[in-house]
Amino acid sequence: PEALGGGGGILMCILALLLGFTSVPCKARIYTNNWAVRINGGHDIADRIAGKYGYKNMGQIGDLKDHYHFFHSRTIKRSTLSSRGGHSFISMEPKVEWIQQQVVKRRIKRDYKATSPAQSIFFNDAKWNSMWYIHCNDDIHNCQSDMNIVGAWKRGYTGKDVVVTILDDGIERNHPDLIQNYDNQASYDVNGNDMDPMPRYDASNENKHGTRCAGEVAASANNSHCTVGIAYNARIGGVRMLDGDVTDMVEAKSLSLQPQHIDIYSASWGPDDDGKTVDGPASLARQAFENGIRMGRKGRGSIFVWASGNGGRSRDHCSCDGYTNSIYTISISSTAESGRKPWYLEECSSTLTTTYSSGENYDRKIITTDLRQRCTDSHTGTSASAPMAAGIIALALEANPLLSWRDVQHIIVKTSRAGHLNAPDWKTNAAGYNVSHLYGFGLMDAEAMVKEAERWKQVPAQHICVESADRQIRYDTATGCIDNFNHHVIYLEHVVVRITITHPRRGDLSINLTSPSGTKSQLLANRLFDHSMEGFKNWEFMTTHCWGEKASGDWILEIHDSPSQLRSQKVPGKLKEWSLVLYGTSVHPYSAMRSDKPRSAEPPADEEFTEENYSTHNALFNKSSFPGLCDSECNENGCEGPGPHQCINCLHYFLKFKNNTRTCVSECPSGFFRDDKKRCKKCSSLCETCVGSRSDQCSTCRPGFHLNEGSNTCVASCVDGFYLDHDSNMCRRCNEICKKCITSNICTECKPGMSLQGNRCQMTCDPGTYYNGHRRTCVPCHQVCATCAGTGMEACIKCAESYLMEEWRCVSTCSVGYYMPPSPRCDHSCYSCTGPGETNCSTCVNGYNLEAGVSNEESWAEGSFCVLVKKNNLCQRKVLQQLCCRTCSLKGDWTSREGDVGGGAPLCPSLLTQLHNL
Repeated sequence: PEALGGGGGILMCILALLLGFTSVPCKARIYTNNWAVRINGGHDIADRIAGKYGYKNMGQIGDLKDHYHFFHSRTIKRSTLSSRGGHSFISMEPKVEWIQQQVVKRRIKRDYKATSPAQSIFFNDAKWNSMWYIHCNDDIHNCQSDMNIVGAWKRGYTGKDVVVTILDDGIERNHPDLIQNYDNQASYDVNGNDMDPMPRYDASNENKHGTRCAGEVAASANNSHCTVGIAYNARIGGVRMLDGDVTDMVEAKSLSLQPQHIDIYSASWGPDDDGKTVDGPASLARQAFENGIRMGRKGRGSIFVWASGNGGRSRDHCSCDGYTNSIYTISISSTAESGRKPWYLEECSSTLTTTYSSGENYDRKIITTDLRQRCTDSHTGTSASAPMAAGIIALALEANPLLSWRDVQHIIVKTSRAGHLNAPDWKTNAAGYNVSHLYGFGLMDAEAMVKEAERWKQVPAQHICVESADRQIRYDTATGCIDNFNHHVIYLEHVVVRITITHPRRGDLSINLTSPSGTKSQLLANRLFDHSMEGFKNWEFMTTHCWGEKASGDWILEIHDSPSQLRSQKVPGKLKEWSLVLYGTSVHPYSAMRSDKPRSAEPPADEEFTEENYSTHNALFNKSSFPGLCDSECNENGCEGPGPHQCINCLHYFLKFKNNTRTCVSECPSGFFRDDKKRCKKCSSLCETCVGSRSDQCSTCRPGFHLNEGSNTCVASCVDGFYLDHDSNMCRRCNEICKKCITSNICTECKPGMSLQGNRCQMTCDPGTYYNGHRRTCVPCHQVCATCAGTGMEACIKCAESYLMEEWRCVSTCSVGYYMPPSPRCDHSCYSCTGPGETNCSTCVNGYNLEAGVSNEESWAEGSFCVLVKKNNLCQRKVLQQLCCRTCSLKGDWTSREGDVGGGAPLCPSLLTQLHNL
């Protein structure tokens, strides 16, 4: 870098990328003409210091006290070089505690381009009948997948007086479905530095994202326009912050906007989901999160809802995203309507809960507002799931505005349910919660959340216990800081592993953490595209999977190194240090909710065994009360003993035994389903899970059987017209033209009147014609084809008379580089030839000379940089044309560029000297 001046590192990156050395970690920073400054002394002092050095004080950064935004109009707006100007002198001012030039951060939007039925509630909005994720409106899709939003509405909750803000690319505040609920005080344009968050319009409607998210939350109901928001009476605001350079300061301003007015911030964006990025909030954004949690909503804490990420196809892992991986955010996953995993979904242990989005192309997507006062039925990705969760949380906050940020997370954990969500890793932790790396604690249940919120007592204060571990030992025996009252943790909430690792290829690492109760969390999975040599430096991996478990005991950290062929196995990684951070409470979080309420002495008239008459019988025949802590599955009515079978009433569901006793459970076990009276009832004998007791109400099958698509029955083998989908263990329908198949579109046997051609069933057509599936008839091939597989000359199978087959098409004469069969192609060094082999060239390709019919490679001075350029076919790169002594034209004619840039000959030796020094 010294040899090439200040831009040497950048030149190295450019040359390395152009020459194909992709393992070089090139990350050029883009510096802006904005600075964040911390000044002790107030706004007037900040104005004076800014003016003294030619800066303009743009005001306080969001709600961050003593932090100011300085702007310098004469500094380049975007530069790869940091400024060496007046800010160096600003830092010497006695009142200035800290100053930082803002850099651009890459942030992407997380969509991708590619109870009883609700008939009793009807809205006149045009898309209401199609909003499958809110209600069921036909007999084909039963309500097993319902998030019980209508149930929350029926209890009177619609989001009234709750304020939600969408942090995105702006929202169309005058949209007919948003204007009624639009909140100017909850909105700001950080990109344009004004109060109006209206998106920037262009032909592609690029900035539609925020408007789509806003409609999911708070589109007005019954206004005859388009759609209905989940919290359709909530106030909705928008922050325009993604339509420009995203810096730490931009994020902090957005996250700390009006924290005493805004209840919920919804964000459907984050670092690149490319499978190789490790990034998170920088210092100002971290402070904004912490301030919001401590002081937002009058000390109850701001609610930050975050989309978990769309990097599934890139094998990304959301634990490498510091926003979704934070204890302060509620990380939201997605599931398809069917309960199957969407192709874009990332897995990680920090995900808390799940709502709906799209899955495969044939799955229904999310309906919401769109730009230009329209609506759309194709909102997708985890971008669609996060605002859906924000809307449900708004219903819970209306039911109980006093909920803290931790109360909201506790209620989500207690009420989310695995239901029909299909994941291979569902497990029950030691506290009785079902949890998965795909879906967190399951699908959100709006009705259950508002019911919990109505009676909720605030959980005890959060304690934080830091357990330092010996880096040489893979386990840590934690005490939960028992010797420090203010840090003592018995019952867990979040668990964080803070870790520093050096490693030659970060993507080869996977990390697991096992709790003292035996619950294993995958903190990191291998990432195929992560070639970084940076390792992890004090990176925090977070898991929610130990929620409710006891903190003390042996914690086991496992780090697996799976060396790929892309790295030298001779260079090992090294664990430098790690520590365990336990978040939770020193007393049971729900003990305050249990009280000795008066119990009815009247026996029920109905003798059927239900939750209600069981509790009454308990009151009549077992008068004793239990002075200790009840089981976590008991509700507020308390218990007669510490076990789940001694609860007066169950918090979730109860399982009846033959001797007319029962026990409380958080979810019905395998082979049972829950009915509307909170009972776990037995499925049909072949079902593993079900929605009812009939044999056609299975949702998954016992081992050895497969679920039949359409009939929802379990069968031992798939019949004709169906194939076995091994991933979902379902017999799925073949395409209607197949009699037998191995996938929906790959036939192995056809129905009568059809013939198998390749792997598709088609009508048998005469020579010179092919079967057109759209017209469902045989149509003529192109005139150059004797037989074909489709339209156009490229679809020929055999050429017509007087035409020759060249690669995949029929031609009348051979192209340059080809000649008549039976001879093969020209030698690779020939541009054209008279026959096969290297001795029959007539002209040569780039870099070769013709000598007696033979193409010989041109010789160059050994060690010349231009040889490297030539051999890598980079002559067309303008930057390298100017740096080299010689370059080539595209067709093999070599010319001298020695007259360029003041003479090429003197330039090359100096360049070679500089490269040698590098």
